[in-house]
Amino acid sequence: MKNRHFILLAILPVLFSACHRITEPGKVNPSLTLWYDKPATEWTEALPLGNGRIGAIVYGETENETIQFNEETLWSGQPHDYANKGAHNYLEELRQLLWEGKQNEAHELGNQHFMSQPFGQLSYLPFGNIELNFPGHKEVTSYRRQLNLENAVSSVFYEVDGMKFKREVFASAPDQAIVIQLETSENGALNFTVGLNSPHSEYEVSVDGNQVILKGNANNYHQELGRDGNPYPESKLTFEARLRIEHDGGGLVQYDDSIAVVKARKATLYLVAATSFVNYDDISGNPEERCIESLANLEGKPYQTLKEKHIEDYRKLFNRVSLNLGSSEISERPTDQRLTTFYEDEDPSLVSLLFQYGRYLLISSSRPGTQPANLQGIWNDRMAPPWDSKYTININTEMNYWPAEMTNLSECAEPLFSMVEDLSQTGQNVARQHYNLEGWVTHHNTDLWRGAAPINHANHGIWPTGGAWLSQHLWWHFQYTGDKGFLKNRAYPALKEASRFFAGYLVPWPENPEWLVSGPSNSPELGGLVMGPTMDHQIIRNLFANTIEAAEILGEDDDFIEMLKSKRKKIAPNQIGKHGQLQEWLEDVDDPNEKHRHVSHLWGLHPGNEIHPITTSELAEACKVTLLHRGDGGTGWSRAWKINFWARLLDGDHAFLLLKNLMVPSKSQKTNYQDRGGLYFNLFDSHPPFQIDGNFGATSGIVEMLLQSHLRNENGDFYQDLLPALPSKLPNGKISGLKSRGGFELDITWEKEKLVAVKVKSFLGNKLILRCQGKTIYRETTAGETLLLGPGDFS
Repeated sequence: MKNRHFILLAILPVLFSACHRITEPGKVNPSLTLWYDKPATEWTEALPLGNGRIGAIVYGETENETIQFNEETLWSGQPHDYANKGAHNYLEELRQLLWEGKQNEAHELGNQHFMSQPFGQLSYLPFGNIELNFPGHKEVTSYRRQLNLENAVSSVFYEVDGMKFKREVFASAPDQAIVIQLETSENGALNFTVGLNSPHSEYEVSVDGNQVILKGNANNYHQELGRDGNPYPESKLTFEARLRIEHDGGGLVQYDDSIAVVKARKATLYLVAATSFVNYDDISGNPEERCIESLANLEGKPYQTLKEKHIEDYRKLFNRVSLNLGSSEISERPTDQRLTTFYEDEDPSLVSLLFQYGRYLLISSSRPGTQPANLQGIWNDRMAPPWDSKYTININTEMNYWPAEMTNLSECAEPLFSMVEDLSQTGQNVARQHYNLEGWVTHHNTDLWRGAAPINHANHGIWPTGGAWLSQHLWWHFQYTGDKGFLKNRAYPALKEASRFFAGYLVPWPENPEWLVSGPSNSPELGGLVMGPTMDHQIIRNLFANTIEAAEILGEDDDFIEMLKSKRKKIAPNQIGKHGQLQEWLEDVDDPNEKHRHVSHLWGLHPGNEIHPITTSELAEACKVTLLHRGDGGTGWSRAWKINFWARLLDGDHAFLLLKNLMVPSKSQKTNYQDRGGLYFNLFDSHPPFQIDGNFGATSGIVEMLLQSHLRNENGDFYQDLLPALPSKLPNGKISGLKSRGGFELDITWEKEKLVAVKVKSFLGNKLILRCQGKTIYRETTAGETLLLGPGDFS
């Protein structure tokens, strides 16, 4: 039995009526609402909330509700340098083994002497659970739960014996708290108990007044030793969460580790959480002080004020872009039912919902000053999550941020830029220790501690272009915004030093010494260690080109840039193989029956810009052959990437087929409830299991169908390609607020697969080049100018 300490009853007299009006769910916009007629029974059915730092998952149970929560800096481990001192002494031997075709020996040597210490990195961890018990609420009627993307509020409604009950939950970025309001239609009818717990081994829960306090120490990594037998660093982060309860009517009963609210009409709960993390090299923070300060900042702020402030903050980001593809009666059904039948009914409103859900998830998991969105955004309920829920940077982290600039969420990419800056520091030591080179390098994973060394196994961990790929996002930010201060102070330093590393890393190919190749490396995550994978060369060419252009804009480093230009010309080119495919490696050894999830050698098609049907038609055709070989299946994120590939190939119907293949239930009667990839019923992407990258890749792919701006003319002006890959299944629609390279914002309207109108706002005064359905128009612009154009302008 729990100890009951005391009762604080403040039962107020009923002055007017014992009944109160509860705002019930009305008709919702099916393109902006996830809703269900039953509670979630699994984590991947529950609904996510987040303020960039704290995430919550709401099940919507009626009798025993769990709200699982995370704080983005609660990881296993401690500050740690993963570099393997002296690894560079084995670099030339690795290369020689690969030149001689001795791949297995190279793997063995790499595993013995070239890998991270320890072999792996650390994991993102869950924080705790809010546990709510509502006695007598097992049998309910009129049940509904929903997540409204228009205001980022999750709601639960139901009735018990004719009394209405409502809960609202949101994650406030301005006030850095999870806020929960519970209310009933009858005075004195709200009775529940609330407590906190945690999956960590070392934690304690106490009660102080109207607060439940959770304190603990992070668990160690779930494996004691790495593959090499070396121990993982001990976990040293501490954490604290505080839940404060305020109530309208009734009173509170304190127990040792929980508080009961009795005979109330309304109650509001405020959850704050923090860890001792300061930065990747400092864990001296005080979570208790942080929580106390956060709660103090909430004092005197009514629930409605907090909610309005939250919505205002959220809508400043979310409302920048709208998408209307139409809807019908089938759009009015619960979301799980809509997903189940989408492959047959192709409800365009569900496409809009998935598009906006990706934007919602990015806003919720990545804000200025936070960590970047990891493999699961900021949502994780497992102590040993898949792939440690860290940052896999050979596709997944980058895919998370593909929608950021184009869907008008530039601020949400700020955490990624900060991580790149961190890695440009930790990656310097890895460049020295592993390659004896200047500059910085990062391999295929990183974590909270900004590990940059190769991990897991030599056959896929030795892949040095992770940092180079990440740097593309800094360049994109400049292309979209024209911010020269950002270019000079943040983007160019990272680009320059990444380029410095690869200028030293490239070596002549013995079979053709005029070609420079990368290696040792691999084509993620297929084929093992090689010299000269196609993807590396595409990324490095892109890196050098971006660095060269940035330096020329800034007027810096002439000699260094001339050296990069010379080396860039010598990088081994893309090659077409015997099957008509784009070769994945220097040798023509591609297997046309290979169905691997990665299609790494098509990086130059997307997200790169060196292959396109208009500019390099033969290479584009080779990409089509490769994609047809790989097929239209794969993991959730792989299907999402292929949406973008086919859109770049200007094949909207094939892109839509991949979208359909993604928008299937990952677990259903059709799959015998086996997890097969697609989407979960909360629309989380399924690898399987859950990885958030496919959500962001889908949002990006939908944009690529409607607007592309990555091609340029001989003067460097960007083409704005309107409806370049419009699927015939989406004949009518309007999208507003998209951003494009060159500093433009566009609204596009189409009917019967034809452009009706385009509104363009120029933020930088650059030359506007619009292309649509075979026609091109040119306009000079001034900063702040808005142009309205229609089909007649393209005649």
